[in-house]
Amino acid sequence: MSTRDELQSLWLSTRDRLQAKELWAHGEASLSLRIPDTDLMWFGVGSDAAPQLLPWRGPEAPGKAAGVHAVIHRRRGDVSAVFRGGGAFGACLSGFGVLPQVFDEQARHLGRMGQPVDRLGDLEGTLRTGGNVLLFRSQPICMGMTATRLALNAELFEKCAKAYVLAAASGARVRPLPWIVRFVANRRLSKDQRLALQRLQQGQLPTESKGY
Repeated sequence: MSTRDELQSLWLSTRDRLQAKELWAHGEASLSLRIPDTDLMWFGVGSDAAPQLLPWRGPEAPGKAAGVHAVIHRRRGDVSAVFRGGGAFGACLSGFGVLPQVFDEQARHLGRMGQPVDRLGDLEGTLRTGGNVLLFRSQPICMGMTATRLALNAELFEKCAKAYVLAAASGARVRPLPWIVRFVANRRLSKDQRLALQRLQQGQLPTESKGY
């Protein structure tokens, strides 16, 4: 099986996993997987029987829903999987601002969350934080170096959003992790992202991150 065919099957299994976890909560949810050594991605929404093969770079780069994915793949060379969607608490986060880094696993795999944006032209700025989650037009977008990591990140984000939204709504003070913990965890994430970037530039799929 070719890498292209393998990723098409992986798109379907990742979509099914996200739906089973109740993270594909609205009609605009969408998923894309970059095909290494090409300017193409598998893209689709939840109702699609199969994903479409679309360009993420070049004069024919798609607009509308797929355009958000195309911008992220262009600007984040370490990302091979993008999911626009989330669960009930991720969707509520827009009323509470940026999710602070309050859990070790969150800092290690999601990193710093950029400021919410509403325009495609502003995506590049918030992507510079290097984090793997952001809000675009009040909807969560999760990213991953691999499809498996993306699914894990989406699940992790929903758990963190739930804890934060419930605490913030109750008026409790939410303290971020100590700076040294955030620094070490974010640095390890950056190292994984550099390795993923190298693999994708070589036309290969990134390897799964192991351990903390």
